[in-house]
Amino acid sequence: MISANELRTGVTFEIDGQAFAVIQFTHIKPGKGSPFVRLKMKNLMSGNVVEQTFRPDEKVKSAYLEHKKMQYLYDADGVYTFMDSGTYEQIGLTKNDLGDAVNYLIENIVVDVVYFLEKPVSVELPTFIEATITHTEPGIKGDTATGANKTAEIETGFSLMVPLFVNEGDKIRIDTRSGDYLERVK
Repeated sequence: MISANELRTGVTFEIDGQAFAVIQFTHIKPGKGSPFVRLKMKNLMSGNVVEQTFRPDEKVKSAYLEHKKMQYLYDADGVYTFMDSGTYEQIGLTKNDLGDAVNYLIENIVVDVVYFLEKPVSVELPTFIEATITHTEPGIKGDTATGANKTAEIETGFSLMVPLFVNEGDKIRIDTRSGDYLERVK
């Protein structure tokens, strides 16, 4: 059991058979009355984000999450298929299950699939991925003094801002936590 006072960003816990992950927390000590903890949390089963308040002494059950390394294979009709490399077991997750992770799913990438009560609930991506630029406008010569950026699309269809010197066909490294361009890869 975890007290509400110990809940921090990233901590997972269980309420009424549902697993939640803390997205944001605030400890509030009003001038009058007792203190409380306000949480913004994501339901790992449904993907819904809710806010709830707890008394600091309230206890919640710690959620047991299992992580399995799996390889992303393909998507068909909105179902993204992953395979366990050891057992060759395949599972399908929807765009709703994956959230923003769909922006970075390149074929054959290895990810952590998170299970709760033996049901896959989410995917944890590697911190950085390498992707190929499929579309971007050419940079204009002489426009580099300002450190300007332009929009580029990677092979997954995700668009991000890149420096003007990046061209179509270039391979770049992206931070999956923020979606930011990091560097061009040789």
